[in-house]
Amino acid sequence: MPDLKDKVIIVTGASRGIGAAAALELAAQGARLVLAARNASACSEVLEQIGNNGGEAFAVSCDVSDFTAVEKMISDAKERFGRVDVLINNAGIVDPVGLIEDTDPEAWARNIQVNLVGVYHGIRAVIKDFYAQGHGTIINISSGAAHNPLEGWSAYCSGKAGVFMMTRATAHEAGEKGVRVYGFAPGVVDTDMQVTIRASGINRVSQLPRENLSKAVEPAKALAFLCSEEAADLAGQELDVRNLELRERVGLPAL
Repeated sequence: MPDLKDKVIIVTGASRGIGAAAALELAAQGARLVLAARNASACSEVLEQIGNNGGEAFAVSCDVSDFTAVEKMISDAKERFGRVDVLINNAGIVDPVGLIEDTDPEAWARNIQVNLVGVYHGIRAVIKDFYAQGHGTIINISSGAAHNPLEGWSAYCSGKAGVFMMTRATAHEAGEKGVRVYGFAPGVVDTDMQVTIRASGINRVSQLPRENLSKAVEPAKALAFLCSEEAADLAGQELDVRNLELRERVGLPAL
């Protein structure tokens, strides 16, 4: 198990799904957590579970599309814990799901603002602190949709493709300054987002039976591994939870 004792880790989109599972796994491995969600009260159940298991965490309200809110999130984390060691840019939305000609332009732009600009905001708000302290880790949640167009997902695919390049650009600039940067595709996971996708009936992902979806604990364990020193040799890469070598190193069963 990776040693994350006393690492200060921010997880955006931490109230449910992969973010919540990651927060629980990271806390179990000794990290101190900042849980970010649009409404901090939505993190209450995750906070309770962490506290009941002896972990340390607090929640902040943060809309990642608002840079001022993201700056305050970083400031609150430093005020509480003194520093930030890891930022996991997990917050994301899939809507609008629909053919291009049927989508609402404002909703389409909102998707990009959350999924791509939100990642930039997190990196922009924390990167100077990482440079000053000589270390830091950034993990951007990617997707197979970054590389493969899917019917009805023009916004989501475009945003995730941008995140892929943002990961590469950040690694290119920050890698020699002590900052480790990763892109991480968690696979098709049984979350609330998948409920929306199944309801749409659009493209092959919506047709996947629920019993075939992965549990959130798998990407959570992989994220904990990427937060540790054990993953240093993988910095700068776009990784996928379905990769057999990565699964072996994380300790996940072979597919």
